[in-house]
Amino acid sequence: MAITVAELVAEPQLGLTLLAGADGTNNRITWAHTSDLPRLWEWVTGGELMMTNGLSIPADAAGQVALAEALVDSGASALAIGEKMHAPPLRAEFIEACNKLPLPLISIPYPLPFIAIARSVAESSLLEESRRLRQTARVYDLLRTAGASEDHWQSLVLRLATELDAELFVVDRRCLHSWHPDGKPLPGFLAEEWSPHPGQVSVAGKNFQWHRVRGRHVLTMDIPTHANALMVVLPLSEPHPDAVVLLHAATVVGLQLARVVLSLEGRHRLAGEFLLQALDGRLGSAEMERRLAAFEVPAQDFVVASLSADDGDGLANVHIELWRHGVSAASLRRNNRLHVVVAADVADDLLMHCASPETTMGISSAATVAGLHHALQESLWALGSARANKLRLARYAEGPSWLGLTGVEEGAALVRRLLGPIFDYEQSQDGDLMVTLKAYLDLQRSWQKTAAALFTHRQTIIYRIRKVGDLTGLDMSETSTLAQLWLALQIHEAMHS
Repeated sequence: MAITVAELVAEPQLGLTLLAGADGTNNRITWAHTSDLPRLWEWVTGGELMMTNGLSIPADAAGQVALAEALVDSGASALAIGEKMHAPPLRAEFIEACNKLPLPLISIPYPLPFIAIARSVAESSLLEESRRLRQTARVYDLLRTAGASEDHWQSLVLRLATELDAELFVVDRRCLHSWHPDGKPLPGFLAEEWSPHPGQVSVAGKNFQWHRVRGRHVLTMDIPTHANALMVVLPLSEPHPDAVVLLHAATVVGLQLARVVLSLEGRHRLAGEFLLQALDGRLGSAEMERRLAAFEVPAQDFVVASLSADDGDGLANVHIELWRHGVSAASLRRNNRLHVVVAADVADDLLMHCASPETTMGISSAATVAGLHHALQESLWALGSARANKLRLARYAEGPSWLGLTGVEEGAALVRRLLGPIFDYEQSQDGDLMVTLKAYLDLQRSWQKTAAALFTHRQTIIYRIRKVGDLTGLDMSETSTLAQLWLALQIHEAMHS
C-alpha cells in the first residue's frame, strides 16, 4: 500500500516536522508533487502530497484558510511548505483550519531538496504500482467480456463500480440525465446540488476534478470519446480509487459508449432506408406497420417531426439523444432536414430537449401508416410556420398561420395554380425556369446578378423570365405578381424536403 503521512514524517533522513492536522496522518500519499502556482488545489487528482516553496500560500488568514479547505475538497493528502523560502507567516486561523479539517501540514527543513521527499514516496510506491497494474488489467478485461450490445451497459458499469469500490454514474453534464437509458440516475443530494447549474458541474477545460458535496468526496471525469458525457464517482471507502486506474476506467466507459453508438448508427441507417421507401410509395401498409413495430413506433398513432438547423451538425445526434431519453423513433436525414417518426404522446418538451438549441421543429397531426406522406407534408408546413414566426417549435393547425394560409391543402393549391404551368413545361422541355425564377427573386430582380450567379448570359435570363410570364399568364413587371410567385416558391421549397 502507499506510504502514509505519518510514515513519511517518521523517516529520520528527511527531518520533516508536522505543524498541524495530526488527525489526518493516516492519509495515504499516492504521489508527491511540487507546484508554486496560486491555485494549488487545481493540480490535485487525489492522494497527493503537495509541496511548495511558499509562493502558493496567501498572506492573509482568510486566503490561507480557503487554500486548506480547497486542498481537502480536492482530495490532497497533505501540504508541505519549505522553510526559509517564500512562505508568508502562517496564521493562527490557518493552523486551526488544518487541525479541524484535518489537513496534515508539514514543514520541510532547509535546505532539504524536494526531490528527496518525492523519491522516498516513489520508492515506497513500488508495490502500489504493481497493484495498480493488476487492477488496470482487470478494468480492461471487463471491456473484453462486456459485449457490444447496449444491453450490456449497466452490467459493465456495475462491475467497474465493484472493482473501484465506488458508486459509478455516467450522465450528460448539460442536463444530468443518465447518458444511457438503462443507467442509474444521480443520487438525490448530487442532483439537488448541481441541478441549478448542470452545465457547470466541472470546471471548464478540466476533465478530472474532486469535489466535496455535503461532506462526501465526489469525482467528476470527462469521458474522452463523447462530448458532454461525464463520469461521476462516489468512493465507498478509504483510500479513494487510484487516479490512474480511474482514468483507465473512464477510457473503458468511453470505448463501450462508442460500441453502443456504432450499434445505434446501424439501426439509424435501417430506419432511414425504410422511411425513404415508405415516403416514395414503395411499401404497402402491412409492411410499413411491421417495420414501424420493429422500431417500437405505434403504427396507428404517431407524428412526424421535421427539424432544421442553420448548422447541419445540429441534426447529427438527435436520433442518439432520443434513444438516450427512452424515445423510440425512426428517422431520415434528407436535404439538410431531419424527419423523425415518434409516438404521438411524446411530449414537445422532451423532443426539444433532445434537439440542439439552434434547431427549429415542426410537428404533424397524429397519423396512421396510410397517412405517412401527408403527415410529412404537415410537419414541413409546421416547420415553415415555426421558422417564419421565429419559434423553436410549431404544431400543424395549432400554431400561428404561415404566409396567411391555414394548411397544406391551401398551400399546395396556390403552388399548383401559380407554378404548375412551369413544372409542366420543364417536364417536357427540360428547362431551367424554376432555378432562374428563384435566383431572380432572391437577387432583387437584378438581371446582371442573376446571370452571374447562374453563369449565364444576361439576355438568356431576360428570355427565361419572359417565358415564365407567358406560361403563367402573369405580368412580370407587376409587384403583386412577383409577390405571389415568391410566396408560391417559399411554400414549394418548404414542402419538398
